[in-house]
Amino acid sequence: MPTQRNDRERTALLQGTLDLLILQTLILGPQHGQGIARSIQHESGDVFLVDHGSLYLALERLEEKQWLKAEWGVSRNNRRARFYTLTAKGRKQLSQKAGQWRRIAAAMARILGPEGAKA
Repeated sequence: MPTQRNDRERTALLQGTLDLLILQTLILGPQHGQGIARSIQHESGDVFLVDHGSLYLALERLEEKQWLKAEWGVSRNNRRARFYTLTAKGRKQLSQKAGQWRRIAAAMARILGPEGAKA
């Protein structure tokens, strides 16, 4: 039976995952929210579909942590949009979080073994 603590940890993991995806997307340069969502979807091969409500809450959280900054600008389709840019603090976090995820992924791969081997 899941406890409240497990639910909080699960939520934090999901938020951390979205944060990492956003930071990685912005390593290529400034992008508006819709562009970030499309990039994550495209780069994941349509595996990750980012809910806009979750995306904008995450962007707000990352801006509060000063991992990114936002400025108003005009999108390619001539609409006013906020463009997000990775800060130096955000680059440092990206490096740390990416390293953590690589260790987690490697550990999971060791446990799961080659595809189809244990299933």
